[in-house]
Amino acid sequence: MDETELRQRVETLLAEHPPEATDRLDFLHARFDAGLAWVHFPEGLGGLGLPRGMQPLVDKALYRAGAPDNDPRKIGIGLGMAAPTILAFGTDEQKQRYLRPLWCGEEVWCQLFSEPGAGSDLAGLATRAVLDGDTWIVNGQKVWTSSAHLADRAILLVRTDPDQPKHAGLSYFVLDMHDPGVEVRPLRQITGEAEFNEVFLTDARIPDGDRLGDVGAGWQVANATLSNERVAIGGGAFPREFGMVTSVARTWRERPDLRTPSTHERLLRGWIDTEVARITATRLRQKMAAGVPGPEGSAMKLSFARINQQLSALEVDLLGDDGLRYESWEMRRPTHVDFFGKDAGYRYLRAKGNSIEGGTSEVLRNVVSERVLGLPSEPRVDKDVPWKDLPR
Repeated sequence: MDETELRQRVETLLAEHPPEATDRLDFLHARFDAGLAWVHFPEGLGGLGLPRGMQPLVDKALYRAGAPDNDPRKIGIGLGMAAPTILAFGTDEQKQRYLRPLWCGEEVWCQLFSEPGAGSDLAGLATRAVLDGDTWIVNGQKVWTSSAHLADRAILLVRTDPDQPKHAGLSYFVLDMHDPGVEVRPLRQITGEAEFNEVFLTDARIPDGDRLGDVGAGWQVANATLSNERVAIGGGAFPREFGMVTSVARTWRERPDLRTPSTHERLLRGWIDTEVARITATRLRQKMAAGVPGPEGSAMKLSFARINQQLSALEVDLLGDDGLRYESWEMRRPTHVDFFGKDAGYRYLRAKGNSIEGGTSEVLRNVVSERVLGLPSEPRVDKDVPWKDLPR
């Protein structure tokens, strides 16, 4: 299918389901069934088996026609992490069952990986799943779970064989977040919000048919999820002067009385770093379109955390006393992170989490050094020891 045929398919969708006269969910269903949800996915799963680079053609045409979107900020974990993992490791039945409601926003997803004793060392996690007939019984605790209070389903990494070394005894499941054994508690952040949660699993039940990948192959599946997460964070299409530098540059232009040589130099460095990140993201998308994603995802995640923290600090410094203002400390449970609908103080505080979420900067530096640059790894004495024998 070439671009002309793809445009014709979009026009047919709009003619048969006029956005102004079609229920929002009905339109999204029709778009998915027409293969226009994510064109690089296979036919029958919301795609057409086309290069990823052809998706913007669809998105722009539908945006101009006033078509509804699937609220991607609310379902970002499902789109960026769960969906590509299901596509790579799921059975045909799982793909048919999960992908359509996921993309259409009928089901919100979250990620249950990190634990109080296994954050940076994810393979050391302790949440246990024991097989009882054809059902797994799960007990444990997860933490730092974005959107768990909204989620219908979760991608879950658990330990199924404590007699194996820590990387080998893991398995990967899809969890129904409405199971009676699932309890979600808010974690109030420095911003006053609770977009994160801790999740307690007490005899939660998962059918074996909701396992992704083989028993014991959870580490392989989880790595695919984490790679897609970093691409989702850093692989977007961005305009020039985007993100955190936008608000800082606006303040600089509107308030010449705040300028100093020192802040001028900091702004220029931030602007240049942002532009380098934008160009790198373009290269990442080009590699993804060619089917050969490179290490840019991890590098972009590292860069965004550093740039956001430096520029948000600059904005607070620029504003002086006004930078100390804070809109509200009221407890809120948002549906997504909104850096730019709030004041500079919020941006400064929220950016502190960027170097933790999606993989800590320290761990990502190890990933880049070992897997990209080929540097020797640090000595690890626990790789071949059964998990049950490790000190915790």
